Amino acid sequence: MDQRRPAVVVLAAGRGQRFRGEGHKLEQLVGGETVLAHTLRQTMATGLRYVVVTSEGLAPLVRDHVAERDMLVLPALDRLGRPMPVGMGHSIAAGVAATGDAQGWLIVPADMPLLQVSTLLAVAKALEQDPIAYAQFDGQRGHPVGFSAELFSELTALQGDEGARKLLARFPAQAVDVDDAGVLVDVDTVEDLERVQSVHPAVPVPASPKARSQRASGNATG
Repeated sequence: MDQRRPAVVVLAAGRGQRFRGEGHKLEQLVGGETVLAHTLRQTMATGLRYVVVTSEGLAPLVRDHVAERDMLVLPALDRLGRPMPVGMGHSIAAGVAATGDAQGWLIVPADMPLLQVSTLLAVAKALEQDPIAYAQFDGQRGHPVGFSAELFSELTALQGDEGARKLLARFPAQAVDVDDAGVLVDVDTVEDLERVQSVHPAVPVPASPKARSQRASGNATG
C-alpha cells in the first residue's frame, strides 16, 4: 500500500438508532453477506490503506473481516468511568488521527453496501487537485467525501454528530461525477435495507480471510 495516497476511514461506530429491525444494521444480510462486509470488500479492493473506526459492541463483527491493526475501537468509558464522546465527528477525528501520516482521507460510512470501487478511486484521484472532493451522482452529493492532508487539524478537531459538513462550506470542494447510484444509498432503516436487498443479487458467501486461515491451520494440524 502506498502511504502517499489517501487512507480510507470507515465509520462503523454508530448506534444505528433509526434501524428498527432485529440486530444492528451493519450485521443485516444483503445478497448473502452483511452490510458491513460489502462496504469493507469495496474498500479493500481499492488497495488504499484503511482503518475501521468502531465501538466495543460492534468490534466482534468488524474482527470477522479485518486485522486488529486495521481497527480502531472507541472505548465507551474514559479512565474515570465517564461516557466517552460519540457521534460521526468524533469518529472521523479519531480515524484521521490514527492515520495521521496519510496524504488525505476518504470518509466512508460503513452502511453503504452498493458503493463501487471505481468511485472510491475517482475521489482519491481528485484530491490531487483540491483540498476536498466528493462523489456526486445525478447532481446529488454523496459519499465518499475526501479531504487532503492540509485539513488534518480541522478534521481531528471535529466533534458530535455534525461530521465534516461545515468544512465543505469553508474550503474549495470538487464534485466528482460518477455513474454510481450507490454513493447515495445507505442503510439507516428497515425500508432502506429492503430496497438494497431488492436490487442486490444473491451471491455465495465467501469465507473471510480469518476463516480461511483458521481452516488452513486446522487442516495442517489434522
